[in-house]
Amino acid sequence: MASEGEIFSLSGPLFLTSIDWRNTDHRRCVAVSLVQSVYVLELDRQQNRQGPKALAPPWWEFFHFRLIQRLRDCEDHSYFGAIFEYTFPNSHLNYSYYSTHTQNQNQNKNQNQYHQNPPKYVFAFRGTVAKKDSRSQDFKLDLRVIRNNLHNSSRFSIASQVVESTVNNNAASDIWLAGHSLGSAIALTIGRDMVIERGIHLETYLFNQPFVSLPIEKIKNEKLKHGVRFTHSVVKAGLAVVVKIQKPERPHKNDHFTILSAWVPYLFVNPSDPICSEYVGYFEHREKMIAIGAGKIERIATQNSIRSIISTAIGKESVPSHLLPSAFVSVNSSPSPDFNRAHGIDQWWKPDLQCNCKLYQCNL
Repeated sequence: MASEGEIFSLSGPLFLTSIDWRNTDHRRCVAVSLVQSVYVLELDRQQNRQGPKALAPPWWEFFHFRLIQRLRDCEDHSYFGAIFEYTFPNSHLNYSYYSTHTQNQNQNKNQNQYHQNPPKYVFAFRGTVAKKDSRSQDFKLDLRVIRNNLHNSSRFSIASQVVESTVNNNAASDIWLAGHSLGSAIALTIGRDMVIERGIHLETYLFNQPFVSLPIEKIKNEKLKHGVRFTHSVVKAGLAVVVKIQKPERPHKNDHFTILSAWVPYLFVNPSDPICSEYVGYFEHREKMIAIGAGKIERIATQNSIRSIISTAIGKESVPSHLLPSAFVSVNSSPSPDFNRAHGIDQWWKPDLQCNCKLYQCNL
């Protein structure tokens, strides 16, 4: 039996009867609804809901999208992602002209200023589904996220290939990436790779993105929390310097963190969710360190994790994929009484959502 959260007419953002694509809240609701549709696609598959019984289509049709491809995991055959194409409700609009015109307008702008029109394609990725037909593979991938090894999975390879193929034939401004939890980690890794390897900035929506770190944000005493974070930064910076001296980088090695600093994904965080809450302190602490004159220490610390430093020390290159130089961060300030509410995807399309939003732009 379907839960209320799977049924668009009962729990979806029905208030968005008209989309203003210049409105960041509207774009957020569309992006997260398409991610939710992937969850429902997989549940439709598991419960053999087909044709008129399928519950997923309203989640994209309401916003004038059509499903053009399901992305299937080759291990458990579950649907972990989908590609959606926007279908203009007004037939007089010529997409070819619109796409070229938008690209020409934006080509000389800072690449973190995305176009204010609907995307042509959206790649959406779901998180973990704790059902018998999908939980085993999903939990394995969750462990890969913790071990910073998601990029070596077949699921990531499938997702990366279809995104790259679409980018090859379209303007970057026509494409969105979106994901929740595990799916957010996939979207983030693809987005990072596109920036580092090709210099392409895709508009990206990351909901409850995992942050693998000590749970410092759970400390209630602000002075103690700042002291722990300061000490953590000093230790990381010191270790990073020692490892760099012992294992100097090649003279022409690209600084990925610096390259990524111009890319500004949209990051949605709930401070009550232990999976993503460390992002709150991560960005705030960086500003505090600069304010107290410890910017040089934080400049080194913010580019590294303890795991990546140790991996480098033993000869295994490791990029801390959860670390972001820049992001437009939205922190849900609405009460979340339990983990399910704090980590749930549905919080991000609620009409009464209260967020504190701030742009963190890293200039290295």
